[in-house]
Amino acid sequence: MTRAEGRRQRAEGQEPRAKGSWFRRLPFAFCPMPSFSNLVSVAIIAAVAAVVAYANWRDAARGRRVKPAEIAAAVRSAEGLLRDARVTGNAGLAYRAEEMLEKALRLDPANYDVNRTLGGVYLSQHRFKEAIAIAERNRQDRPYDPVNFGVIGDGYIELGEYTKGFDAFDRMMLLKPGAAAYARVAYARELQGNLAGALESMKLAADATAPADREGLAWAQAQVGELNLQLGRVREAKDAFIAASEAFPGHPFAVIGYAKAIAAEGDLDRALHLLQDLQKRSPTPDLAVRIGDLLMRLSRRDEAERQYSLAEAGWRDDAPEPRNLARFLATHERKLEEAA
Repeated sequence: MTRAEGRRQRAEGQEPRAKGSWFRRLPFAFCPMPSFSNLVSVAIIAAVAAVVAYANWRDAARGRRVKPAEIAAAVRSAEGLLRDARVTGNAGLAYRAEEMLEKALRLDPANYDVNRTLGGVYLSQHRFKEAIAIAERNRQDRPYDPVNFGVIGDGYIELGEYTKGFDAFDRMMLLKPGAAAYARVAYARELQGNLAGALESMKLAADATAPADREGLAWAQAQVGELNLQLGRVREAKDAFIAASEAFPGHPFAVIGYAKAIAAEGDLDRALHLLQDLQKRSPTPDLAVRIGDLLMRLSRRDEAERQYSLAEAGWRDDAPEPRNLARFLATHERKLEEAA
């Protein structure tokens, strides 16, 4: 529209219009300036969108960086090392397990399975306060996982806080009765002097153990044998230790238990032979003490003293365990000032 046409339209009382202009299509009256509150709302929405976008990018980047298969493999390997540590008595295996889990945590610090397994590692290393602490954190994440209560209970029992330990075991039983829970109930009853009740619970633990878990079955049967020995049922104890050996040939708890049973029957030489053979495969301070005790009963004092020295060196230097060392020194009247 020219300037002259505009003047003419005004002279005729018409509102000047531009053909096809945005002004005609969208009058100004319908396009108010945004208020301050609207600007704030828009800014908040934009900020939230930016945060969500960043979180999506971060998670995607994390997914590229963390390989779930590697994390799961680390957990399985660590659990296997803990089993091997129990079988062989090699404390160094637990430290290898810890290294594997710590490496996995550097990739995924919040991974629940890694942190849960680390609680078992700390128990194996006798780091009971740390085991309780990490299990408590895991419990906050998953309050209905019975494994955490087992770790918490074990830790408190070892620290002498029996009430807290028993409470944790009770909670574990309520959440999931099973082999692990029955075994802990058995231990609690044993500590309370209820050996018959402990034996009943440990039999339930053995029955609840999966047949494919040969090491777990051997461990449970060996505990049944130990409780029978405490009750003076030597024949029943031998049967349980034989069952443990059949489940897992050469399991140290089965061999040691059977040696104790036949020694109780007076066959000290055969018991000594069994333990010495086991020592060649899996030497531990505890085994050295047991061999030393049998040698003492056979009046072979010099040989016994050598075994006691091995045990003391093991608990003092090789894999330090102050509590076991103190107990050994006290029960064998060696360096009583240190044992105290």
